[in-house]
Amino acid sequence: MTEPRELDLDPDGLAVRREVLGPDHVDAALSRADATTADFQEMITKYAWGHIWTRPGIDRRMRSAVTLTALVAHGHLAELELHLRAALRNGLTREEIVEVLLQTAIYCGVPAANSAFAVARRVLAEEQT
Repeated sequence: MTEPRELDLDPDGLAVRREVLGPDHVDAALSRADATTADFQEMITKYAWGHIWTRPGIDRRMRSAVTLTALVAHGHLAELELHLRAALRNGLTREEIVEVLLQTAIYCGVPAANSAFAVARRVLAEEQT
């Protein structure tokens, strides 16, 4: 692993990233940044979290619903787990998450939704405890 360097993080993006994903997850991701991944961490904090997630056009609940759909469509199940937790944090209910995943069955495919429901079942059970 290459040596870490000081990260130049967008403060607004970092604040939203911590609010949506949780500070433990974000701090862990940033602590793993090194010469290979530091630029990527800076980029996603600035552009994804600072420029997109802070836009006023739609609220965080809607952004979470869109994000869940995109992750199901592309089969990114590890990120789906992270963003299911974020969706709950952003105010989506369990019932709304189920509806989003049902919608993905039609537009993303039944196998993709089936995999997503397996992740959601686990995450939602863990978040109830």
